Amino acid sequence: MITKEQVLNALSHVEEPDLKKDLVTLNMVEDIVIQDNHISFSVILTTPACPLKGLIENACRNAIKHFVSADAEVTIKMTSRVAAQKNPYLDNIKNIIVVASGKGGVGKSTVSANLALGLAQSGAKVGLIDADIYGPSIPIMFNVEGQRPHAIQTPDGKTRILPIEQYGIKLLSIGFFTNPDQPVPWRGPMVSNAVKQLFNDADWGDLDYLVVDLPPGTGDIHITLAQGFPVAGAVIVTTPQNVALADARKGIGMFMMNGINVPLLGVVENMSYFTPAELPQNKYYIFGENGGKRLAEQFQVPFLGEIPLVKGISDSGDSGKPVILETGNPAAAAFKEIAQKVAQQVSIANAKSNLPADN
Repeated sequence: MITKEQVLNALSHVEEPDLKKDLVTLNMVEDIVIQDNHISFSVILTTPACPLKGLIENACRNAIKHFVSADAEVTIKMTSRVAAQKNPYLDNIKNIIVVASGKGGVGKSTVSANLALGLAQSGAKVGLIDADIYGPSIPIMFNVEGQRPHAIQTPDGKTRILPIEQYGIKLLSIGFFTNPDQPVPWRGPMVSNAVKQLFNDADWGDLDYLVVDLPPGTGDIHITLAQGFPVAGAVIVTTPQNVALADARKGIGMFMMNGINVPLLGVVENMSYFTPAELPQNKYYIFGENGGKRLAEQFQVPFLGEIPLVKGISDSGDSGKPVILETGNPAAAAFKEIAQKVAQQVSIANAKSNLPADN
């Protein structure tokens, strides 16, 4: 007779590739049911976007066949439960991901929008805050310019802002509350308070990820978020040019400073190469090559991917439908891969913080 202990022993030989610990130690195995020669169980991944799902499932099957019974019929349910940062103030939001750049014009908002959508496409619940107070662009990129969020009364008597939903994403931006044709002449304290309100005074519901599109530079908003909220990690966006890389280094340096210490999830290189529509196999590195990779290597963080310089990406943003929503578009595939890698890095960071201590 096959026992639960035999199954657990077999699965203790299956290692989670990123965390280098076995599935049993990581408490990733649940709902073991044994009926004669049939074994079923669930493997709880830490992100629905896990790129190693198939590898882990095959390893589990092989372990059962090898350590329990070669004739066993195995049914595995691969599911997920997004790991969470400890967050006493926003306990309904599991992970806050900030997207930053040292300078403007490198496509940070484009990356933020497509990253949020890519995470949502994997099955996660996602929100997006446009924290670029002086130059909000998310309302345009999601085709919700001119819309105004509603206020609701919660059971505890508080008034909350209800985010606008578009393409399965919950959105808030200062652009929803201001005239798009007028500047926002606010000093630092006003800006910081406005950003805090987008977090604290909104009814976000339950979210797996809240992506935050930060303004360029290393100013008040960055410090307010890093010191006031438990940020799961930062994604750094750059272009290949040396001038952009120099500013990106400053942005990375800020997140690594004492008192801030925000984990770096990795580097995205935007406008990496130009591919003409009539020559889809050709790549022209008109702004330089491998700058983002070298930056990632310098700081020993993951290189998350390259985004090509193609007109369709900017056209999609201008039309209010980010490119990742276009089936079959090569740029959409690049953003989906980046979203998958970001989810993976968040998962690794969260899981490592909860790993049992080694003997």
